[in-house]
Amino acid sequence: MATTPEEALASMIANMKANTGKSLEEWTKIAKASKLEKHGEIVRMLKADHGLGHGFANVVAHNTRGSLVNKAADGDPAAGQYEGPRAAMKPIFDKLMEIIMKFGGDIEMAPKKGYVSLRRSKQFASIHPTTSRVDLGIKLKDVSPKGRLEAAGSWNGMVTHRVRLEKVADVDADVKAWLKKAYEAA
Repeated sequence: MATTPEEALASMIANMKANTGKSLEEWTKIAKASKLEKHGEIVRMLKADHGLGHGFANVVAHNTRGSLVNKAADGDPAAGQYEGPRAAMKPIFDKLMEIIMKFGGDIEMAPKKGYVSLRRSKQFASIHPTTSRVDLGIKLKDVSPKGRLEAAGSWNGMVTHRVRLEKVADVDADVKAWLKKAYEAA
């Protein structure tokens, strides 16, 4: 089983033809022929019109829009986010992704300029590096903030809670349980 984002991506691409009947290149031609431009529109079309699962549709949409090439070449969906003063926070990101990728093959990683959003059918978490910590956003409805599991408040409207992670050891059983609950709810 793939345990890193780059292994998961490589596995999906390698198995795409066997699982869907077409290669990434063939699906990309279909997506480009649709003339759709937005990522979400491409994903919806591939799922609705061609029966692709969300994970495969997401990979095809990224490839169609040119963003998959950069991610695959960099081998890391967070390339650039952990350079310079944030470099020391990369092991925290790696540990989080190691845990998250074991939940299932249906996880969509959507890198943004300053963070990575994690989705299933909807967003369940986000990972935001700073120079001194990684802020983990988690969407947990009906869970009261307590201890390290803070209310997200105005920090990020897409999640309900934030956990501040200053070292790899902070990615513990509690963090794994919160992430798993959020993943399952998504």
